[in-house]
Amino acid sequence: MRLRLIGYFASIALTLTAFVVIPGTMSAQDEVISKETKEKIKEVEKIHKEISKDKFKEEKYKEFCSNNNWNGGDKVSTSELREMTVAATSRLEVDGARNGGISVRGENRSDILVRACVQAWGSSEEAAKSLASSVRVNTGGVIKADGPGENGWSVSYEILAPRNSNLNLRAQNGGLSVKGIDGNMELATTNGGVNIADVAGDVKGRTMNGGINVALVGAGWKGSGLDLQTTNGGVNLAIPSNFAANVEAGTVNGGFSSDFPGLQVERSDDNRYGPQPKKVNASINGGGANIRVVTTNGGIRISSNDRSRSY
Repeated sequence: MRLRLIGYFASIALTLTAFVVIPGTMSAQDEVISKETKEKIKEVEKIHKEISKDKFKEEKYKEFCSNNNWNGGDKVSTSELREMTVAATSRLEVDGARNGGISVRGENRSDILVRACVQAWGSSEEAAKSLASSVRVNTGGVIKADGPGENGWSVSYEILAPRNSNLNLRAQNGGLSVKGIDGNMELATTNGGVNIADVAGDVKGRTMNGGINVALVGAGWKGSGLDLQTTNGGVNLAIPSNFAANVEAGTVNGGFSSDFPGLQVERSDDNRYGPQPKKVNASINGGGANIRVVTTNGGIRISSNDRSRSY
């Protein structure tokens, strides 16, 4: 690919050299050549942008599973990245098991790329690497890892899937993140946050100890709705100012702030000596699908977000 592009750039460079126009001597033919030169320059700029975009993606991918090795006390850790491509299924199911987070991002693709970061720790580097090599990542049916015992190793996942995908993601000690997916989703973790951006469909998510971050896009929700809940953690909900929806947001122990006049908590003097639940359940911009985000112990922040892409 790089050799082909280098050859292409070389041919364009020769073309541009041949098309140099001396000021004051431009003829009708020169004007045509000048237009062709501008078109060539535009082609170069377009290819340069595509290469820069690909390079950015490549660097971003390298960040996953990098700099995860550490030494502490009598333990040494090691990590290795494994990549597997599997056929798309009607429902993508991932089990993060005891340790490991899961990130799923939608792309214009027909298969599923699974990137698994296997991390292990032991009394020495050799012991850690030996343990990591014994961990197996299974992609048949439910994507999950198996290894010796339940301690000393973990696996986190970064998955690229078709935009129209149904998801079932679960973890115990790890966060869940979904971006750019349209489908039915069930998300559950015990210790970890839930992060959602640019999604659609029927989305349900729960965490016991972790925050919730949601970035909505467009003018309304496409699908049945969104229902996310945490017990111990704050909630951040970003909504475009023209977004039409029925919004329910609330907390038992925590503050509440909103940029939307129609999503303000009514102050009450009832139960003034104990916790005062703060909750809103209202429609904005004419109403629409249900958007529900609630917490028991944590604050609520609803902000206006007019960007087409966020998070």
